[in-house]
Amino acid sequence: MNSNQFKGTGVALITPFRKDKSIDFRALENLVNFQIENGTNFLVVLGTTSEAATLTKDEQNAVINFIIEINDKRLPIVVGCGSNNTTELVQNVKELNKPGIDGILSAAPYYNKPNQTGIYEHFKALAEATPLPIILYNVPGRTASNIAAETTIKLAKKFKNIVAIKEASGNFEQMMQIVKNKPKNFLVFSGDDATTLPLISLGFDGVISVLANAYPADFSKMVQLALDNNFTEARTIHYKLIDIINSMFADGNPAGVKAYLNLQKRIENNLRLPLVPVNDKLFAEIIKLEKEYS
Repeated sequence: MNSNQFKGTGVALITPFRKDKSIDFRALENLVNFQIENGTNFLVVLGTTSEAATLTKDEQNAVINFIIEINDKRLPIVVGCGSNNTTELVQNVKELNKPGIDGILSAAPYYNKPNQTGIYEHFKALAEATPLPIILYNVPGRTASNIAAETTIKLAKKFKNIVAIKEASGNFEQMMQIVKNKPKNFLVFSGDDATTLPLISLGFDGVISVLANAYPADFSKMVQLALDNNFTEARTIHYKLIDIINSMFADGNPAGVKAYLNLQKRIENNLRLPLVPVNDKLFAEIIKLEKEYS
């Protein structure tokens, strides 16, 4: 199972909306091409940043099919597919076994708060339901359910198609245990743009990024420099971006990155409820940061 196709910078693509909250497919096409032309290594479709929870099933399928067509096999595509209903997840993932999809990103079950045995059995069922490579997604701040390092390692060793984890727990000790004990070809991705550089220094293999929607060239360059052990140059880019990163998440995701993309004239600044655009004070700060960066 080839996991190296996912090394480096993956972008958790936003979903652009028009004023009437319909999907802006022209803006989405431009965004996909912007990523491909500026160094992004793989595309993540229907992640949290895409507001997938507010898309209907038909809309989700339309977004997947559209991005497959626009991408035209230029970059690997990973599709977000998670649920707190394991039976439903198994059914949904079977529908994604089609040309143009190269992997699955699946978050730990949310709301139910299963124990580690339940988490293991959940991902076991997923791994047995699809031949596609699976990237686990550990984000306790959203799911209220942490995937322990021991569970991650057990899954990685047992199932050949569980090839990576996106770690957004913020628990450096846990993350280092994964790096230390993982199988050789199992990848570990940062789920936090701000800590990507230090995490690569600890042995991470890249990032699944929100920031890269708006700054793919610089961020993917920073990641590659770090992977090449050129931390001096990588650190320069990191500190050039750090205030932007912090502002991007200050009033929720993807509200922050959509504000930046709007200022870059790539999208209209629209979200679907319950999410709303950033507050006026933060937007003024974002205008200042974007102007200074440019």
